[in-house]
Amino acid sequence: METWTARVNGAQFTELAHSHSILLDVLRDHVGTLGVKRGCDMGTCGCCAVLVDGEPVLSCLTLAFEVEGKEITTVEGLADGHHLHPIQQCFADHGGSQCGFCTPGFLVVSAALLDREPDPSEAAIKEAIEGNLCRCTGYQQIVTSIQEAGKMLRNGQTGEDRTEAASDPHPVGPDEPTLPPGDAR
Repeated sequence: METWTARVNGAQFTELAHSHSILLDVLRDHVGTLGVKRGCDMGTCGCCAVLVDGEPVLSCLTLAFEVEGKEITTVEGLADGHHLHPIQQCFADHGGSQCGFCTPGFLVVSAALLDREPDPSEAAIKEAIEGNLCRCTGYQQIVTSIQEAGKMLRNGQTGEDRTEAASDPHPVGPDEPTLPPGDAR
């Protein structure tokens, strides 16, 4: 085991990991960012996409030590505190997610696209998301969500403009003693 250090969603993490550990496993099992999904483990579905120094990468194909010392953003890091990122809000508003399993990867890749190009063409959107697979939506709702998030960002809107701040309903976890019996189990 070796010491692995990186900034994940703005916080510094130092974890013990094997030199052959993939980033997906370190993020999920050590850092606790469960929004990063394990899909195909072959780099074909995009569910595990994260941003490394602002660029999308597939965490199932990336060794953790390849990105040591870098800034990693997962879907959990897109929101600004209790306010959703515009891409998250637009996915909710426009049906960009159905079952939700692929959604974190789409959100991360879409946020990177909108950071680079706030007014992407439909062709640019389709090119940006071509590595992400969805079995539920037929993709039109995803494209629409990205277009609408781009409009919000171009108009200077943030998540604070559209979403009410909401606290985490389970701030300590499912065993929090103030939760009614059976909640979050």
